[in-house]
Amino acid sequence: MKLQGIRVLDLSLFLPGPHFTMMMADHGAEVISLEPPTGEPVRNIGLKQNGQSVWFRNVFRGKKSINLNLKSDAGKQAFYKLCETVDVVVEAFRPGVVERLGIDFDTIAKINPKLVYCSISAYGQTGPKRLNPAHDLSIQADSGAVQINQGQDAKPAQPGMPVADMAGSLMAFSGVLMALLRCQQTGKGDYLDISMQDSLVAWYANVMGPPFAENRSPEPKQERSWGGAAMYNIYQTADDKYLTLGGSELKFAKNLLTALGREDLINLCQLPPGPDQAPVTAFLQSTFLEKTLDQWQAFLANIDVCWSPVRSLNEAVRDEHLVQRDMLLNDEQGNLHLGVPVKFRHEPAQPNLTLPSFSQDTQALLAELGYSEQDIANMRSENAFI
Repeated sequence: MKLQGIRVLDLSLFLPGPHFTMMMADHGAEVISLEPPTGEPVRNIGLKQNGQSVWFRNVFRGKKSINLNLKSDAGKQAFYKLCETVDVVVEAFRPGVVERLGIDFDTIAKINPKLVYCSISAYGQTGPKRLNPAHDLSIQADSGAVQINQGQDAKPAQPGMPVADMAGSLMAFSGVLMALLRCQQTGKGDYLDISMQDSLVAWYANVMGPPFAENRSPEPKQERSWGGAAMYNIYQTADDKYLTLGGSELKFAKNLLTALGREDLINLCQLPPGPDQAPVTAFLQSTFLEKTLDQWQAFLANIDVCWSPVRSLNEAVRDEHLVQRDMLLNDEQGNLHLGVPVKFRHEPAQPNLTLPSFSQDTQALLAELGYSEQDIANMRSENAFI
């Protein structure tokens, strides 16, 4: 596998860090999660199946679990020894915490100059908001994502996806891989400052027209991506279900409107989104209300147009296409796991669907680092680990 031989020490919790280190584990990296004394919080968040939370199962598979008390001298010394053996360290504390603990990049780089050290935080390690506590919703709100996520009532809606978390995960994943590649060439590691807000804002490339070109905030219902384009919109059907048109290229408008007998509306689809396209939107709204979703599915089957039914999450993830793409995996207990999206022809991922119990690998790892049984017993008595 592509990352075989890479060793990762992960101190992060919840979603961005654990998700990206799990992707590394799926592709062969050895990932050691250093859990706090109370364990990774998502072990106990949300619905459980066979005693394990679904969230935990989908960010922690294939990892090792250890516990070290970094506020104890013995625990910190063991941490330093471990850092001599790893390629990557990931942490997601609030800025300043790792310095207070004495486990920051500058300290660890003296122990292991080849180390790639990745810090993930809400707002980054610099700037006036660096110490502000925040999770995904706060970051989305503060970054403009909630404002553009409006319902038809023009009020902001609760986001359906943790895009700030996941953007941070993917940016960290990309950055770490780049740093590892460079380290192979230079023999020198690096430090990554990954901000969830930076990562989210970097995804705005296709929606920044109004702020950049006209120095204004977008009006979501009038903009191309959020309801202003007739051919890029959500429509209700006769049975109170919904479908989407998802391609605003003129060829798709021609194909659909010709099939519906309204070639006279085609030219309107070339105009800017918003009021100019309102007649097309109004026609499609009334037309789609005339038939059920199944009837429209049959009608649209032979028309070259971007469209899709609005499916429930439960229905969507069980779709045969995703099954064939191996995006649903079953472990030995019959639990479902999300699959691996990065698919190589050679050396594909081989996700290990087993989950570690809390701290199950601590003693074995300490022994690997050269600690004797007595040393380990002494460390336990000194509360260096649980």
